[in-house]
Amino acid sequence: MMAAAATSTMTADEVKVLVVDDVADELEPLATALRLDGYTVWTAPDGQRALDIVAGQLPHCVILDVNMPGFDGRQLSRRLRDEHGDDIVLIAVTGRDRADPRVTEVFGTVDHYLMKPIDQAALRKVLPRLG
Repeated sequence: MMAAAATSTMTADEVKVLVVDDVADELEPLATALRLDGYTVWTAPDGQRALDIVAGQLPHCVILDVNMPGFDGRQLSRRLRDEHGDDIVLIAVTGRDRADPRVTEVFGTVDHYLMKPIDQAALRKVLPRLG
């Protein structure tokens, strides 16, 4: 299911994206690319920090790594759905095989799923659109 936020066009200052990944070499280039595209971007190295950011700055979209130490993407996606329903577009990313139980578990709570390395064109198709 795609959240309503993903189907509407928004102005650049309205589209807020949170990128959550414990690997800085993947987190920072993605965040930079999104900023260059015109998105307002926050980053978090883990699920708990992501929740802290969401509490203060409700994003339109969260791009989350499935497998992170501690509070991981599976837990984060469930918590965000429980607290915000479909108000946030959730995009799961992982380098793990699609058949991995940790990956299949997250399918029920996210709107989209992408493999690492992330195909920027594919990501742009599922992000909330800029105005």
